[in-house]
Amino acid sequence: MANKNHLLLDNLFDVLVFVRVSETGNFTSAAEKLQISRSAAGKCIQRLENRVSTRLLHRTTRQIRLSEEGERFYLHAKRILSEVDDAENALYEGQQTPSGTLRIDLPVVFGRHYVLPVLQDFIAQWADVEIDVSFSDDYCDLVQEGIDVAIRIGGNDDSRLVRKVLAPHRLITCASPDYLARKGIPETPDELAAHECLVFCHRGRRVAWQFSRDKQIISLPVTGRMRLGDTGAILDAALAGNGICQIGAFLAGPLIAQGKLIPLLNPFSAPGEPVCAVYPSKQFLPPKVRQFLTLLETRWQGKAIWDY
Repeated sequence: MANKNHLLLDNLFDVLVFVRVSETGNFTSAAEKLQISRSAAGKCIQRLENRVSTRLLHRTTRQIRLSEEGERFYLHAKRILSEVDDAENALYEGQQTPSGTLRIDLPVVFGRHYVLPVLQDFIAQWADVEIDVSFSDDYCDLVQEGIDVAIRIGGNDDSRLVRKVLAPHRLITCASPDYLARKGIPETPDELAAHECLVFCHRGRRVAWQFSRDKQIISLPVTGRMRLGDTGAILDAALAGNGICQIGAFLAGPLIAQGKLIPLLNPFSAPGEPVCAVYPSKQFLPPKVRQFLTLLETRWQGKAIWDY
């Protein structure tokens, strides 16, 4: 008996055809509802009867009626199909409702100031979601570390990942009013050679500054007595009047708005890499990731809300 049940599950479409024929009373109407041919419907019933070794339908030229065994089978078959529908509906609803743990990787400062508040609203909205957030300015291996989504400033060279642009971003060259009062204001990138530049070092290598000239992006190596491996430290040094820096708009924007930093060389400002979400390439994006990205897009509206 267990083997027969297994066969019935493997051939559920035959059961569906039997139920539709039983309900419509003829093969033609059932076939039209199922978008198959009349002969195909007849073969399904014949295959089903052979499998259960029982006559389920009595056929005449005028009508089709259920046998006694067919009536019993119809009641069970109807219940089975109803349970299949319930299972599909439950799966669909589960796919639409965020649940489980959202594992996300964020840049340290940008993530804390501009993404974490959105995450806090997200978890308040979806009671079945937990969040596991890591903060790093280095790119981690999302697939290897089981990260659902990462927010990054810049591109992505990993073919396993999907990249979704969320907002523009740029680098801003700036200095404190005190420094500029003492040292003067550079009018071109070339004049930076006469200034103290706060050099950012990443993994021991000096990062060149980016400018636009004649519609071309140029990388300008800069020099200075202070070389720092942390953007927060560079910002502190700039605020203290120790030199000129080039930092992300998400750091400089609020301070420029407050008058604590002055933007420089705006005609030479180069567009930067955008803020992006990256996540492992999947055919079906989990609801927790999809809803989180939707909330980010709703809040930011594709704009750099951090820029002055």
